[in-house]
Parts: sequence; C-alpha cells; structure tokens
Amino acid sequence: MPSQVTVFEVGPRDGLQNEATPIPTGMKVAFVKTLSDAGLTWIETTSFVNPKAVPQLADAGEVMAGIERPPGVRYPVLVPNERGMQRALESGVDAIAVFTAASEQFSQANVRATIDETFERFAPVIGLAKQNNVWTRGYVSMAFHCPYEGPIAPEKAIDVAQSLFDLGIDEVAIADTVGRATPLDVSRFLDLAVESLSVDRLAFHLHDTNGLALSNVMLALEAGITVIDGAAGGLGGCPFAPGAPGNLATEKLVMLLDGLGIKTGVDGAAVEKAGQEVRKFLNRAR
Repeated sequence: MPSQVTVFEVGPRDGLQNEATPIPTGMKVAFVKTLSDAGLTWIETTSFVNPKAVPQLADAGEVMAGIERPPGVRYPVLVPNERGMQRALESGVDAIAVFTAASEQFSQANVRATIDETFERFAPVIGLAKQNNVWTRGYVSMAFHCPYEGPIAPEKAIDVAQSLFDLGIDEVAIADTVGRATPLDVSRFLDLAVESLSVDRLAFHLHDTNGLALSNVMLALEAGITVIDGAAGGLGGCPFAPGAPGNLATEKLVMLLDGLGIKTGVDGAAVEKAGQEVRKFLNRAR
C-alpha cells in the first residue's frame, strides 16, 4: 500500500456538467475555494467545451477568472479540441485534460468520432500544452464496461492508455464510467497494466453505481496506483443509470484512506459539507 495518495477532485466539472439547473458562477467559484481550503490540491474546475453541448459549463472563462489560485494547488480543465485549448490558455490554465474511450460505439455516440479520430484532435492540443508548459491528463472512459458494447477487454483499455502516453500525456485516468466494474474486472486490468504501462502515471476514476468503487480502490492501491478521483458529495450521475450514485464521493474515499493510514492532507468532513451545499441548492431549484 502507498503511504500517500493524491485525491483528484472532479466535482466542479464532472460532478456538475450534467445538471440541468443553472448554477450561478459565484457559487461555482465559492465551491472551488471551499474544496481548496479543505486541502485538495488537484481540483478539476470546468470544461472549455461548446456551451451548446454543456450549458452548465458555459461560464468556464468566468469561473477561471474568479477562482483564487494559491500556491501548490492545480486547477485542471477539460478541453475537447484545439479551439477549447486556445480558450483555456487565454484563461491562464496550467493543467488540462482530454477525453477518449475504450469503446468505439461510445466514442461515436459521445463525440461523433472514432477513437483514432479523437487522437487526431488531441495532437494539436498536446502540442500547445507542451509549448506552454501545461500539465496534461487523458481519460480512458468506458475502460471496463460500455452500455453499447458490453464488457470491454482489458487489452483494449490498455492499448488506448498507451496511445495517450505515446502522445506525450503526463497522466492517464482509467475510468469506470458507468460503475459496472467488478473487483474481478479491475484485477484483470491491473494484472496487465502493471506489466505494460507506467503505473506511477496512472489514476483511477470510479463511479459508485453498484457500490463497488471502494473495493476497486483497494485493488488499485495494492497495484501501486497513487492518484484516485473523487467528487465532493458524490456529485454527478451517470445518464445510463438514472437515480444511481455517480462519482465516488471524495469524503468516502478520504475516510477509507484515513482508515488505512494513508496520507491525503484532505479534510473529508469539509469536502462533504461543500458537496452538500451544492446539493441543497440543486434540490431547492428543482
């Protein structure tokens, strides 16, 4: 087991992006500050995607202009293409993420492109990142199971992850996007990953749809993974499983890590409170 783990907070971006109720920009900025004050040092803040595609994050520029940026805290943003990257650079980002999938059918449905075509879009993005000393992350969504294709072979997810590394990406996050991964699925993936990938540059992004996220975290830790994603309050659902839990709640992750004696530097109770405040607003607005 590692002695220390980086908790990568995705609540402000992944947790909010599918919410239909408009959240005021000021509330988003305050949410990010509260998370930073709770000790989180990586907070994925927003996405420079087409506002028509994700109306909730149409204020990406305003949010990035409004947040405080204390030393030692990084505020990555998701960018879909070169145009989004240009907007992100204009906002002064120093860390970005791109998004692909291990499922061809999901890639086509989600971004209207094949997996190979997503890599063609990423090339200029990563080039700009390197030119501007911007840290990069790549997501491999549907790494274990896809609502269109069913189970995903671990070899496929590993091939996509390696292709991201080959592009020059700094960190690859393996995502159980629909929360269907079992411990057996994760074990099979990790058995191959430790042989063929740079495990010290992998992260795990888990959804808790079937209540197995923490069990899968344990396996990731045992394999040497030291970056785990979470969303404050478990914000964010899966459109393929309405009503089910979404992202692994950061506070649950921190509680597990605290119980294992693994350092995170994160105040789980403060994170939970931050997530609850956002949930209260959303519930009142509905």
